[in-house]
Amino acid sequence: MMKKTDIYVGLNDMDTKVQKFELSRYTSVLKNVCLNYHVPFSFSVIEGGYFHENGEYTQENSLKISFIGIEQETVEEIAKDLCTFFRQESVLITIDTVEVYSIHSAI
Repeated sequence: MMKKTDIYVGLNDMDTKVQKFELSRYTSVLKNVCLNYHVPFSFSVIEGGYFHENGEYTQENSLKISFIGIEQETVEEIAKDLCTFFRQESVLITIDTVEVYSIHSAI
C-alpha cells in the first residue's frame, strides 16, 4: 500500500477572482515545478465551484495534481509553490492509501 496525494489548485486570481492567463501557461508552470522537485506526477484540468467565506459563489478551472509515493513534506512544498505562483489564498490537499502494481508489456 502506498500514499496517493492530490493537490487541487484553482486558477482564478485571489484578488481579481478571474483566470488571468491561458490554461497552457498554468500547466507549463506546473510541469516545471514538478520537474524541479524531481517527482513523477499526473494532472488533469477540472471545473468546479465553491463558496467564499462571505457567501459569494465562484466557478473556476482548477488543476488536480496527483502523486504516488511522494514524501508529504515534498508535496506540501510543491503546494506552497503553486499557491504562490498561481496567486491563491490556499490549495486543497487530499491523501488516500492505494494499492499499486504495474503491468508490463509482453513484447
